[in-house]
Amino acid sequence: MKWLVLLGLMTFSECIVKIPLRRVKTMRKALMEKNTLNSFLKEHDYRLSQISSRGSNLTIHPLRNIMDKLYVGNITIGTPPQEFQVIFDTGSSDLWVPSIFCNSTACSTHVMFRHLQSSTFRPTRKIFSINYSSGRMKGVVVHDTVRIGDLVSTNQAFGLSVAEYGFEGMTFDGVLGLNFPDMSSIGAIPIFDNLKNQGAISEPVFAFYLSKNKREGSVVMFGGVDHRYYKGELNWVPLIQADDWSVHMDSISMKGNVIACSGGCEAVVDTGTSLIEGPRNIVNNIQKLIGATPQGSKHYVSCLTVNTLPSIIFTIKGINYPVPARAYILKNSRGECYTAIKENRLRTYRETWILGDVFLRRYFSVFDRGNDRIGLARAV
Repeated sequence: MKWLVLLGLMTFSECIVKIPLRRVKTMRKALMEKNTLNSFLKEHDYRLSQISSRGSNLTIHPLRNIMDKLYVGNITIGTPPQEFQVIFDTGSSDLWVPSIFCNSTACSTHVMFRHLQSSTFRPTRKIFSINYSSGRMKGVVVHDTVRIGDLVSTNQAFGLSVAEYGFEGMTFDGVLGLNFPDMSSIGAIPIFDNLKNQGAISEPVFAFYLSKNKREGSVVMFGGVDHRYYKGELNWVPLIQADDWSVHMDSISMKGNVIACSGGCEAVVDTGTSLIEGPRNIVNNIQKLIGATPQGSKHYVSCLTVNTLPSIIFTIKGINYPVPARAYILKNSRGECYTAIKENRLRTYRETWILGDVFLRRYFSVFDRGNDRIGLARAV
C-alpha cells in the first residue's frame, strides 16, 4: 500500500499486536482494605475551590454545540500547526484524525493530516483499530506536537486513520480521548497524561460545561474548575476502579418508584455519547412507562406530553440528579419528539448505564485523576 511505503511502516499482517488491559489492585482499593482511604483523601485532596479562571492555573477551551447531539473543539497538530475539529471524549483514551491516505467516504469530507508538511512528525510501525457504537476506524500510530489552545503536548502519540466506517456526514474530524491509559487502543500515553507529565497543567483535573440549544458557550477546562459554570457545591463520587470514568449508581426512579438500577448498578460518565443508554429490556420498560412508540431506532412521543411527563431521577451516592422531560425528550428537524434514552451495546455481566450529554447538559462534571473521582453539580 502506498501509505505504508511512504510512512515506512510494515504491512498489517506483520504488525497486529493485541494490547492487554492491565487489571491491578488500585490504590483506592488497597487503602479501603486498610481503612485509611478517608484520611488519605483528606490529606491529598486538591483544593479545587481555590482555582478559578482568573488564575493562571486554569485553561478554558471553547466547544461548539452541534444541535445538542455532540460537542466539538479545535486542536492543532504538527509544525506548522494544522487545525482539526475533535470530540473531547471521556469514554475513550486515544486521539486520532484522518490521514491523507484514507480513501473512505468519511475522510473525504473531513480535514486530513498532511504529515509531510510537519517538521516534528515521527512515524512508528504500529497499527490499531477502534470500534465505537456509531462506527469504527483503523489506522497507524504516529507522533507529533499537539496543541489544545495554549496547552502543548510534544511528541504526542496519536492515530492517523486509513479507513473509517460510520462517520459519513459527521461534523468532526476525529476524537480526543480523555479516559485512563489502560483504555488506550493504540497502547500509548493519552494526551491528558502527557500534559500532566510535562507540567503543562498544575492539577490533574479537567471539567465540562455543556450548553443546551446554544452553539457557543460550552467549554472543557484543564487544570482546575471555574465556579461560574455551576451552582452550589460539587458532589464527589469515587470511581469503581481507577481505570475508567465509571461510578456506582444507587437507582433510577420516576414518581417515587424505582424503574431501573434496583440494588445499584454501574454508570459510565461519557461526554462522547449523546444520549442516556442502558440495557435493552430495561430501556424498553422505561419507554412504555413514558408512553413512547417505537419507530425505527427511536421511540416517539407527542410533543404535547413534554410538560406533563415526570422527571427521571438518577441517584448517585445518595444524591438525586433529576433529568426533566424537557431534557430527555428531543425534537428532530421535522418537529417530531423522541426520547433521548436508548439501549447500549455494552456486554457486561452487570447492569450498566451510560450518562451522556443529555445528563451532562444538566450537570457540570469534574474528572479528578488525582483522587480517582468525579464531581457533579447543577450547571448554570
